[in-house]
Amino acid sequence: MTDTRRPDAPLTYKDAGVDIDAGDRLVDRIKPLARRTLREGVLTDLGGFGALFEVPKRYREPVLVSGTDGVGTKLRLAFTLNRHDTVGIDLVAMSANDILVQGAEPLFFLDYFGCGRLDVDVAARVIGGIAAGCELAGCALIGGETAEMPDMYPDGEYDLAGFAVGVVEKSAVIDGRSIAPGDAVIGLPSSGAHSNGYSLIRRVIERVHGSINAPAMQDDFFGAPFADAVMAPTRIYVKPVLELLKTVRVKGIAHITGGGLLENVPRVLPEHCQAVLHRDAWTRPELFGWLQREGQIADDEMHRVFNCGIGMVIVVDAADAQACITGLRAAGESPSLIGAVVARPDKAPQTIVV
Repeated sequence: MTDTRRPDAPLTYKDAGVDIDAGDRLVDRIKPLARRTLREGVLTDLGGFGALFEVPKRYREPVLVSGTDGVGTKLRLAFTLNRHDTVGIDLVAMSANDILVQGAEPLFFLDYFGCGRLDVDVAARVIGGIAAGCELAGCALIGGETAEMPDMYPDGEYDLAGFAVGVVEKSAVIDGRSIAPGDAVIGLPSSGAHSNGYSLIRRVIERVHGSINAPAMQDDFFGAPFADAVMAPTRIYVKPVLELLKTVRVKGIAHITGGGLLENVPRVLPEHCQAVLHRDAWTRPELFGWLQREGQIADDEMHRVFNCGIGMVIVVDAADAQACITGLRAAGESPSLIGAVVARPDKAPQTIVV
């Protein structure tokens, strides 16, 4: 829109593209959402310059564990499909699951929402998802930043980043050092692609449909719209895994994110160990079969890009495998024994899928 006022007319921040009133309305909308996530340790309300949190006194030697991440190009599909309610869950999951692998209990979460023009309704939907993710992870949403930056983002688009802090007893840190040949590998199912590999997913969609468009995403896909499968939010494993740690000695945990099974499992393995995963030991969601078929993607590429149906891997002593599976089932999970740790052959990869 052309500015027809005199060149010397007084300017406001809103004239420059930043609506302070909209930002205030958003804060008012999200305060009740944040209050739902409150837990022990929170000392301040949303809206201050800094958020105060007291480490729970039940920890004798607390070690803080932190993680930060985003949602990646899954956001491009959120824009196209007008699906803004679950990407906030994805955001929390990526950081909360990451700090969980070291045995940490997530304490609090902060988010960053950047846009060119603030749409209060869209932002409230996104942050509503963040609050829902925090509830699933048992952590408090105690702060964040909403940045309205004209000319930095196309209209209708935004970016997300998140930051989580957790705590674990120093004596209970899980670092994978005790993993040895003979150990069992347990897998927890994913809900789909979670928040990784979406640049490749979008290329496959473009190959099939010519472009990424909302009508095509409503096509029937095994009884539901394809968009439901491709936008399924990342699973948050915090509560069942923390419950498991109370009764079973876990040697290592891997969150299967970018890099898939082949590059994430090795991050918790000692150099002399190799994880051998058996592909027929778990059920792969239909989405991955479709992606591999339509994209003509090789098996190794699938396993190093996507989680392929396993969102988290847990390594325990073989003698504890059944107790691990039983405990996870009692917590509402559907675990599978997907492989074992063996002595690593010379120069062999640390993880293979057979």
